[in-house]
Amino acid sequence: MKVILKQDIASLGKEGDIADVARGYARNYLLPKGLVVEASKSNLKQLEQKSKALEKKEAVRKGGAEKEAKKLEGKTVSIQAKAGSGGKLYGSVTSKDIASAVKEQLKVEVDRRLIQLEESLKNLGQVAISIKLHPEVEVSINVDVQSSKETEVKEEDQEKKQEKEEKKE
Repeated sequence: MKVILKQDIASLGKEGDIADVARGYARNYLLPKGLVVEASKSNLKQLEQKSKALEKKEAVRKGGAEKEAKKLEGKTVSIQAKAGSGGKLYGSVTSKDIASAVKEQLKVEVDRRLIQLEESLKNLGQVAISIKLHPEVEVSINVDVQSSKETEVKEEDQEKKQEKEEKKE
């Protein structure tokens, strides 16, 4: 079944593209969610009329993404996380944590879904990650995962308690 995309869908294409999808996928998922319209003759004519507006809109989006990329390129974002003595984190640093840190520290709003993480960060240290701001604009930033002070204090307290217990025995 041929459909016209109303918005960008990663697996199918960009807004305004014509995609060929399975009937069930279109009927049960894409059409009810309003992500596509059926590619009928009247809808194709409307698409031709809107194509110029879409091109302008796409150019503006790409320009905005390039501006944000210049602000982010090569920057480092620090994230505090609870970690054990071996440098392993008690939890993990996710794309949501990175997005909020970028917003706080660099004053640039980045959607968490645009951050390209193969898996969440589970160790202390610096890691280079990429952010895909636009299908044609990708930027690389560094994420520095540091141990939070609270964790270090708790570990020192635990070590002191263990030493006291050993002395008592």
